[in-house]
Amino acid sequence: MAQASEAPPPLRIGFIGSGFIAKFHAKSFQSVRHAQITGVFSPNPTHRQALTDAVNQAELGPCRAHADLESLLAADDVDAIWLLAPNDKRLEAMRAIHAAVKSGRSKVRAIACEKPLGRTLAEAREVLALAEDAGLAHGYLENQVFSTAVERGKEIIWRRAVPASGRPYLARAAEEHSGPHEPWFWQGDRQGGGVMSDMMCHSVEVGRFLLTAPDAARSTLTVKAVQGSVAYLKWTQDKYARTLAQDFKGVEMQRRPVEDFARATITLEDEGGRELIVEASTSWSYVGPGLRIDLALLGPEYAMEFSSLNPSLKVFLSRAITGGQGEDLVEKQNAEQGQMPIVEDEAGTYGYIGENRHMVDCFRHGRTPIETFHDGVEVVKMVMALYKSAETGQVVHLPDESLETYVPVPARIGPARVGA
Repeated sequence: MAQASEAPPPLRIGFIGSGFIAKFHAKSFQSVRHAQITGVFSPNPTHRQALTDAVNQAELGPCRAHADLESLLAADDVDAIWLLAPNDKRLEAMRAIHAAVKSGRSKVRAIACEKPLGRTLAEAREVLALAEDAGLAHGYLENQVFSTAVERGKEIIWRRAVPASGRPYLARAAEEHSGPHEPWFWQGDRQGGGVMSDMMCHSVEVGRFLLTAPDAARSTLTVKAVQGSVAYLKWTQDKYARTLAQDFKGVEMQRRPVEDFARATITLEDEGGRELIVEASTSWSYVGPGLRIDLALLGPEYAMEFSSLNPSLKVFLSRAITGGQGEDLVEKQNAEQGQMPIVEDEAGTYGYIGENRHMVDCFRHGRTPIETFHDGVEVVKMVMALYKSAETGQVVHLPDESLETYVPVPARIGPARVGA
């Protein structure tokens, strides 16, 4: 009798980065099988040790803190890297990974990278080229594609509605909160822009994913044109600019502003030449209970809708209940009283569990993830086109060779003015 093939061993993962997003990923791995977080490197010794301790306390290791990147890459218990460092450090880290693997100093064989893949299209293309030249399997960590609501909603629409009435033609995506946690997000040269760079990458890709037929390549949809706009609504006002300057050293929103609102319309074409639309908006100027993600998918005889702030669980806390500020109810929480939504499983709702399960499974079994660095490049291309459209006030038609060297206004070196 034939024996079943032996299952591959657990994937041993090294984290580069120990900030907010690394903590979210670590939390999600409590629901991911066949994986161990075995190493953490970041230049902040306090943060990297704290994350290492949290991983070990959750029994997700054994995990070691590494004082330098070379140590992590050379470790004999690291098979894959999760690249979770700030945007301005990712290309530098990718170059180091490429050099270590090509020289034989590292046995790393796979890499997953947080969004965005690069601050510019040129950076994103280099990250992809380095990964492929080193022979690394690669996955692009776009969590919203793996949201439990997105996965379930897409499956139902394409299985039940599309055969009876036709494919969906409009995807809407909106994400907004009251602003990022770390100073580098507010610095255009470090982050790559403002909210368009930070959050629109989520919205355009989840929209493109919803419009793509199940099991079809994302390349079956062609981006034809984009129209974008940005605004400086809240954080350039005197009061709020001063608050940011006090909270975050080096953030100068009036001298070096970044947009806190962005809107996008992306026109695509399917293989049959039919027009499809992704309509998206993102904001750092939303003050509600916390992070809000709204998604919709529309077709000839159906609609799918999701809102992260309409969960099944809510609590009401009267004014007599007081306490310190926190994020124990919802990400980017803005209040501790009144009626508050509770996102019961943020790591699952936002897609972190799903994406990490998928990447681990693909890397262990030698499969290609549904989101790779190729998708990351396409996302950056769309975002650069949106920035160019916002700057010029014109629709950008693709292909557009100028995007290869384009740098968004907030990311350009030197003082800037609101509306520049």
